[in-house]
Amino acid sequence: MQITLNGKAHHLDGEPTVAALLNTLGLAEKPVVIELDGEALSRADHSRVPLSEGARVEIIVLAAGG
Repeated sequence: MQITLNGKAHHLDGEPTVAALLNTLGLAEKPVVIELDGEALSRADHSRVPLSEGARVEIIVLAAGG
């Protein structure tokens, strides 16, 4: 399946969830903000929300510094 990930085409196999995508990208344990098709997702939704063909996903990795 094809999705748009941070503005670029991205191929996924099967029917993954947002959590599976984060795991594949090595971001499962990172503090992130996810927007799926223009809607922000809570962390609790990551494992429940499936990705579908053509989904638009934006991932922002939060960082702290000083």
